[in-house]
Amino acid sequence: MSLNVGKRTIEYLQQHQQDQYTAREIAEWLFASYPQECQEKKAVSQRAMTDAQLVQQLVAEICSQRARLETRYPALKTTEGRPRRFYYSEQSDSAEAAQAAAAEEDSQAEGPQAAGPRVPGEHKLYPVLCAYLWTELQVLGKRIDEKRSSNLRGPRGNQWLYPDVVGLEDLGAQWHREVRDCVAQVADRRTRLWSFEVKVLINRANVRETYFQAVSNSSWANFGYLVAPVIQGSDTLKELRMLYAAHGIGMIQLDVENPSESEILIPARERPEIDWTAASRLASENKDALEFIKLVRQLHQTGEARIPDRDVPAEALE
Repeated sequence: MSLNVGKRTIEYLQQHQQDQYTAREIAEWLFASYPQECQEKKAVSQRAMTDAQLVQQLVAEICSQRARLETRYPALKTTEGRPRRFYYSEQSDSAEAAQAAAAEEDSQAEGPQAAGPRVPGEHKLYPVLCAYLWTELQVLGKRIDEKRSSNLRGPRGNQWLYPDVVGLEDLGAQWHREVRDCVAQVADRRTRLWSFEVKVLINRANVRETYFQAVSNSSWANFGYLVAPVIQGSDTLKELRMLYAAHGIGMIQLDVENPSESEILIPARERPEIDWTAASRLASENKDALEFIKLVRQLHQTGEARIPDRDVPAEALE
């Protein structure tokens, strides 16, 4: 009996609902679970094949059937980025987005997992992002804790005002000292400031809301980014690119296990000037934002980007 790759893939994902698998992981399971059918498939191939080549062909077939399977099985969902992951969930996109946003860090570490893609709670993503920013982009990241805000404007007066993480890039870190001194004298730009809005999951249900939240709280910086480890569905990435064309906010996909493997899917459009009026509002309302502005001033005054309370994990600095 011939191997029906699409049918067997769906059956496997249905048996392991909410668990995510790459096409290669599914192909390796097919090869191990249906040895006779796989050998028959290899035998009728038009070219001599090794077992490894057969597995690679299964990977290609799974990927090529994705669009057809998603149409036939609405509960089949995939993530964007590399590697793409497949999973089966009866939950709506809205329900998955709500559960991901409400996930508590402790419940992620212990006890039953919530339905939907399995990723750490949002607060656990901040040091991952900071590690990536420092090791790959030489940007010093700092967490902005909304709990350190004044809230003088009422409980919703500062909604969408603060980014989750801000970044300081020292453009002159590799410059000759004479050049740095010269730039200080002519008051040319020495730094670029970055702003990041972090989410656990971005899908069709929350893509516009999360994007415009990033637009709102990143308008002061040179670069603004939306950040998430999971981006679900090709339509979501298309929407992000369309919104980028109008607003310039970029997209970073975090690799939680290997921060250095994180990827800038959409590079942010640089704003040439800082909006210092908006930055002043941030500094007036939040102690972390005020400390960040002090660090920027310190760099311009001393020429050194010394940040004693940087949020970059110690292992990323080694």
